[in-house]
Amino acid sequence: MSEPTVLGIESTCDETAAAVVRGRTLVSNVVASSMEEHARYGGVIPEIASRAHAEAFVPVVSKALADANMELSDVDAIAVSAGPGLAGCLAVGVSGAKALAWAANKPIYGINHVIGHIAVTQLQFGPFPKDTLALIVSGGHTSLLHVEDVARHVDVVGTTLDDAAGECFDKVARLLGFPYPGGPHIDKHGQLGNPHAIKVPQGLTKGKAGKDHPYDFSFSGVKTAVARWVEAQQAAGRPIPVDDVCASLADSVATVLANKAMHGCEEYDSKTLIVGGGFSANSQLRAKLLEVGKEHGIEVRIPQIKLCTDNGAMVAMLGVNLVKAGVRPSVPDFPIDSAMPMNVISV
Repeated sequence: MSEPTVLGIESTCDETAAAVVRGRTLVSNVVASSMEEHARYGGVIPEIASRAHAEAFVPVVSKALADANMELSDVDAIAVSAGPGLAGCLAVGVSGAKALAWAANKPIYGINHVIGHIAVTQLQFGPFPKDTLALIVSGGHTSLLHVEDVARHVDVVGTTLDDAAGECFDKVARLLGFPYPGGPHIDKHGQLGNPHAIKVPQGLTKGKAGKDHPYDFSFSGVKTAVARWVEAQQAAGRPIPVDDVCASLADSVATVLANKAMHGCEEYDSKTLIVGGGFSANSQLRAKLLEVGKEHGIEVRIPQIKLCTDNGAMVAMLGVNLVKAGVRPSVPDFPIDSAMPMNVISV
């Protein structure tokens, strides 16, 4: 069989995206973001995002096919994010993808877009070695997954107990007066500050909680500790050293993520760590993971920035894996699942 060509469609949050992947070659990749429409509200407003998806769906998919110099009839299958994500946003992408699949008589796969964040690294680094571990760091998810077979079997090793890393950054950013999304602002200021200026706790790493949850993540206490420190500074009439606050927060979060990921690699005898999700664009985290990976003899695969945030390429790439593995397509009336579990790859 020649390499399958898959159209991937993504609409879980505030990006409407479509891409065509043939085998492990990215043929086209189009993203329309409604981020600016949400900035003044300090977060994503589901109704605004859903409306933006409805407006962007046809132009984005049309451009992805045009850029690939293809018609819909040229693709072998369509893959679409069916969860997790915002229900209204998922509904737009899934209903649009179903209509395309029905009209063109193509098989359709409703996929887990978080697993897509793992699959997309194949575009850059090739197939996964056996016993690969994956660290997913996005706005709402921080998870450690064991990838036995990206098309058939993924196990959850660790998960978020409260705030994910991205949520923690956004909340601290709001406290410091940065506009939404806060992550890039913390990243920029963090590069200018002293990462050891402020003692920021490292969530779920000490004592009984650390022992009971060796691979789980908790960043709610981290956010609270930084907030209390800032409030104490303000109450004392002292200026807030913004660069140092950002650097210390970024260093604490990156250290926890890197150390827990390395422990997971040792536990599962994995020599490869895949990193995915929008938060993996953070420069402090990227540097820390590569540094700690080198110390432990683990190859750390972090995708290029444009493939970190939500995109159609990751959906299409997972679709290619499913087609090649002979996984049965989704039934035509498959549901969306806004809280899709991490061990579900396709529905």
